[in-house]
Amino acid sequence: MIMLSRLQGLTSTGSECIPKNSDLQCDPIIQKYGIKPQGLTSYILSLEEQRKNDYPIKGSPGCKGYIYTECDQQRTDSSPLFGLDCEMCLTAKGNEVTRVSLVDAQGQCLLDELVKPESRVMNYLTRFSGVTKKMLLPVKTRLSDIQTRLKEILPHDAVLVGHSLNADLQALEMIHPSVIDTSLLFARNEGRRFKLKFLAKAVLGKEIQCEQKLGHDPAEDARAALELAQFFIEQGPAKVAELNLEMLLTTEKLAEDSQNKAALQPQGCRDQKQLNEPPHLSKPCFLDCLQVTGQKPVLLGRQGLDSSGLCQSNLSTSNKQILQRALEDVPLSTFSIIQFSLGPEYIASHLLALCEQVRSKLADMLTIYAGPFEEGFCLHSVKKEFGRCGPIQSLTVVTETYKPYVCIQYEVLEAAQLAVESLNGAEVAGSCIKVQRPVTAAMLDCDDLIKELELDVENEGVIYVAGLKKSLTERDLQEEFSQLKDLETLFLPKDLQSGKHRNCCFLKFQESQSAADALEVINGWTVKGRKLRSRNALASGHLWRWIWQMNHSNGKQGGHILYEKMEQLSDSEQDLRKKVKKLDHHIKKLYRSLQNNTLCVVLFPGVNSRHGAQPGLGLMAVKDDGGRSAH
Repeated sequence: MIMLSRLQGLTSTGSECIPKNSDLQCDPIIQKYGIKPQGLTSYILSLEEQRKNDYPIKGSPGCKGYIYTECDQQRTDSSPLFGLDCEMCLTAKGNEVTRVSLVDAQGQCLLDELVKPESRVMNYLTRFSGVTKKMLLPVKTRLSDIQTRLKEILPHDAVLVGHSLNADLQALEMIHPSVIDTSLLFARNEGRRFKLKFLAKAVLGKEIQCEQKLGHDPAEDARAALELAQFFIEQGPAKVAELNLEMLLTTEKLAEDSQNKAALQPQGCRDQKQLNEPPHLSKPCFLDCLQVTGQKPVLLGRQGLDSSGLCQSNLSTSNKQILQRALEDVPLSTFSIIQFSLGPEYIASHLLALCEQVRSKLADMLTIYAGPFEEGFCLHSVKKEFGRCGPIQSLTVVTETYKPYVCIQYEVLEAAQLAVESLNGAEVAGSCIKVQRPVTAAMLDCDDLIKELELDVENEGVIYVAGLKKSLTERDLQEEFSQLKDLETLFLPKDLQSGKHRNCCFLKFQESQSAADALEVINGWTVKGRKLRSRNALASGHLWRWIWQMNHSNGKQGGHILYEKMEQLSDSEQDLRKKVKKLDHHIKKLYRSLQNNTLCVVLFPGVNSRHGAQPGLGLMAVKDDGGRSAH
């Protein structure tokens, strides 16, 4: 099965990553502000934007009698920010202020006052404002008092921040020239706006306007709006766009819908269901999210997949027909699922045969032969020397030759490659030996495969280190390697059965050059009396685990991985090979036709049947004709 989705691609420009020809470019935040982080003055509403969004403006006919803050000093990127929020009630005059809060850039509350309206109150709007008639009875403060206080507190270059701040300034009957409105800052398409409660949770990870509280807390809302603006200014538009707020909101709405549906179920049914199964909150799937955002994915295949009506499902009779449809439909879709099939006649036993061939090739790549040795050589010395390259799975002496050789099977590809590179021509156990992999038809392209793995983007900046003492802990190694420049992560592989770590680790660096420098330092480095060996990484973490599963499946734990090669393939296996080769051709053709920055995920399902069980495999890459794909 293949899943395709157009993603945001990144093109490096100096120290900055800029999306190019991507969905990120279509984000309303990027379209409005561009990519680069800017100072706060870039996000202050222009006079035209204020007029368009009903802000009180000096000299405007509708603002007669409004108080001007007289903050006329030139704004700079270091001008102070102040968060402002008001709660209102409904009076005979309209909306009037009942509570005002002002916070400074550090979140300190400078003003939090209840205000008695001038006109008769029609509705206190307590559910939203939290203000009651009883609370306002002793209050003497009037709107004019608040206006005076605000003028006294605000410096002449102050920038006010709020969420839909126009409503607050209209209620305050005040005019301020420099404002940042977070409901407009976090831009959406078609004039829609995110609610402050959602933004606080999605961006800041804060819960505000909780249902347990009576009404909103204006100081809390003012602080949230201020912190949102500070986050936007500090992180920049690209980081904000990458939060994918639209999708987060969709997921939240779907979760709410799911809860509401559950609540509408008859009580008896709910009680019975709770007795039969543990309670859980159903989570929306990715297809649900696409549907809500109006992006219906395409599903192409020979079998009727359960898409729950969320996909444009098109069933075809052959892989060729599926490919033709995919070439036409995939470029028009944001997300596509293409399912090729080898046909129902290829039952699990045939697929197991194919998996066995893959496992056989892996076994050859993990295996090296070393020799010749003299009769009566010390096998312990050989195991000790080759063990410094990495964890050994099996070691056997080959006696069918004129002089004895040793067959060594490693657990990781890096160890086998390191042994070939460092011990070929070396003197081991008193003999000058040759180290090589098995010479078979399947191994003719081994060197090319090794080079491909080294160039894989996932291995960029990652090196393999072997020869570690098993008594060393992860903390010991962190301390030992802490002097290496730009070290980002240390991964210490452990045996999935015993939980004990192997005598090797992987180091990931922030920069490729730092990894190259570390290789020079580590080779020959002695740690706790052990001489270390290292090289560039070959197998990423998921492949390392998959290899382990392949080696230990079907009750072969700890056993050798030496497989007999069949000289002749059966007719069904030959036919299967032809079909797999044709399928590979289809996938390549589809991949080449894709637009740049398309995320491709190819899934080969595992097998679990009476014939045995085999793990599946997933491959992933971002299409990029201009450079290497990110696998």
